[in-house]
Amino acid sequence: MSDRRDELPLPDYDHLPVPALRDRIRSLTTEQLERLLAYEQEHADRMPVVTAMRARLDQLAQGATPTEGRHDVRPEQHGDTRHGSVVGDDTSGPPVNPPPHGEPSQPAKPKGDRQV
Repeated sequence: MSDRRDELPLPDYDHLPVPALRDRIRSLTTEQLERLLAYEQEHADRMPVVTAMRARLDQLAQGATPTEGRHDVRPEQHGDTRHGSVVGDDTSGPPVNPPPHGEPSQPAKPKGDRQV
């Protein structure tokens, strides 16, 4: 068995969703990523995670360098919106009132009534 969970290079590794893992592994060295890959294969062995880790190991072998990342930011958690606006009574659209059942907004034409 390789590393214990509390000794892994990524905190809360087992609780991170795959998109967050793909982003976070970019900051790891080859040795750290190899340890993490061994842990993944011994435990969950999730194919998307294993594939992403192997691809990143290939990139590192070809000369890529680990990038700095902010591990305190979790894309899986909602934060404050920077660009959005607050929707309230004064900014929401008009109410939608569909016609009651059995009262279509346009009456149906009689079947024998054709236009030429």
